[in-house]
Amino acid sequence: MYNELVMIQLTQAQIIGAILAFLVGISIIPFVIYYSKKVGLVDKPNKRKIHHGAISRLGGIAIWLSVMFTFLFLVLLSYYPKGVGMSGVIVGSSLMFLLGLIDDIFCLNAKFKLFIQIAIATIVYLLGVQIDFVYVPVGHEIPLGALSYPITLLWIVGISNATNFIDGIDGLAGSIVAIGCAAIAVISLVLVPESSISALVAFILMGAMLSFLMFNYNPAKIFMGDSGSLFAGFMLATISITGIMKGGRPFMYLPFLILAVPILDVAFSSIRRILKGSSPFIADSEHIHHQLLHAGFSQNQTVIILSSIAFVCSIIAFALAGSLSKYFIYIPILIIVLIALSVISKTIKKDNPDEE
Repeated sequence: MYNELVMIQLTQAQIIGAILAFLVGISIIPFVIYYSKKVGLVDKPNKRKIHHGAISRLGGIAIWLSVMFTFLFLVLLSYYPKGVGMSGVIVGSSLMFLLGLIDDIFCLNAKFKLFIQIAIATIVYLLGVQIDFVYVPVGHEIPLGALSYPITLLWIVGISNATNFIDGIDGLAGSIVAIGCAAIAVISLVLVPESSISALVAFILMGAMLSFLMFNYNPAKIFMGDSGSLFAGFMLATISITGIMKGGRPFMYLPFLILAVPILDVAFSSIRRILKGSSPFIADSEHIHHQLLHAGFSQNQTVIILSSIAFVCSIIAFALAGSLSKYFIYIPILIIVLIALSVISKTIKKDNPDEE
């Protein structure tokens, strides 16, 4: 009886969470934009950046506040069952947000940031967010043992930075994160055993990200900054562990497919920089989105192309999880997200006919 009550509450919470996070976000962001411009915490154009004018770079504050306020509100309403360990995700993502915020303000050294990221990922690992097994084609799950720690760290730190790297043009990182959240949430619900809590957090982050995109599509009024991209990437990495990877089996590899766009971008970027003899941590303007821009696509077209790829990868992940046939009702969630992104993009473009 208790389990049935918890399931009903969590089903309600996932809907409430996404809507509430969205409403909180669109309420907070205008104040963040005003404050950042008032105190001069804005991103100015340079040879690597293609935007015009000074844009607020504190969008991460609004995203973090939206997620945390919504999550704590649902906890107070007793939608969050006791004994479910999400402390690592919440604590770790908040620490990653703080690191990104300090970097947005003071521009930290890349190697120092990496050291702190590893420290944060270590804390999260000790709190139970771990990749314990790998599935091999012969049909067995092999315990990782001592390798669990470095593999978990590589995934968490890697996805956090991959999301940061993909945040190069208006609306791109937010769109990829929103689609990734929807996919992780739904698959977390349909796999056995399911992870309703991971799905809850994913839906909350999706709602917060959709509100951010209202102000971030080209021409953007606000950027998420390192505080937002590292926070969102960290949450994607950790909830994919707790929601999908934790159970092992072939499904544990689905997050690689869902997050294929940022993973491929960070992989190619790192290899390219190493082959050129430079540090993989030094930023450049040769990411996937830059290449599409150089090929003649507009910012909105580039976002639609890469978001469509992410969407297709997510649909394939659904099919591999068996959820296309068993849980077809959840598929419209991803479709709604994609349609919402397209409508927002077209609406903003109509309101800005002089957009370059």
